[in-house]
Amino acid sequence: MPRSILSPIRRLHSGTAMSNRLIVTVPQVLMMRLVLVFALLAIFTVPAYSEVIVSSVPENAHKRSYGDGWECDRSYRASNDTCIAVVVPQNAYPTYRNYGSGWECSHGFIEVRETSCAKVFVPEGGYLAPSGTRWNCLRGYRKIDDICQKIVLPPDSYLTNSTRGPSWLCNRGFVALGNVCAPIEVPENAFLNVSDYGPPWQCERGYAVSGDRCTLIELPENAHLARTGNRWECNRNFQHKKGRCVLNN
Repeated sequence: MPRSILSPIRRLHSGTAMSNRLIVTVPQVLMMRLVLVFALLAIFTVPAYSEVIVSSVPENAHKRSYGDGWECDRSYRASNDTCIAVVVPQNAYPTYRNYGSGWECSHGFIEVRETSCAKVFVPEGGYLAPSGTRWNCLRGYRKIDDICQKIVLPPDSYLTNSTRGPSWLCNRGFVALGNVCAPIEVPENAFLNVSDYGPPWQCERGYAVSGDRCTLIELPENAHLARTGNRWECNRNFQHKKGRCVLNN
């Protein structure tokens, strides 16, 4: 084929190849430019965002180790949107908590108006309670308002350790008459009651109470002493009738 004819064909082929190369390259260039733009935005945006977060943390505070927000440094406490220094009064110690007053009174002292610590008043005959914020009375004393009143024990009595009931009780064999303990008069054929309830004495077995004495129980025919020993009951197949034991019909 003549050269004059081939030259235009070659130029046409070369132009076609160049056009195809341009079609493939332009999207790639555009994509690279977009990636570059986003990269630049990320570089300049992240520090600005971080700067906003850091600038929102007040003085004497730090970001939380977990979650969002901030918390005050040690020896500071939150007040609205700031952190103020904890002022620990005398006779108190810092709690290092980020809430509350930031301090508590020492043992034996009590908070006064959230500004100071006053010593707990312990009256004579009292002692400081384990809590360190109040007092109790020693044994042998009773709390009356703001004092510990000494308990006066009459002869033949003992302390009860009760804070509401009687402060003392009489020994066995004695009964309280006002502020003294009087001896219990036990009649013949009787003994002291071991219970705190009921009469102070009981009749022995075979005897029954009659006023302030114990009288011998007379058993009728066909009768026997009951389990208590202080009364009688009829034998089996007999019934009680007018102080006697009669056979059942």
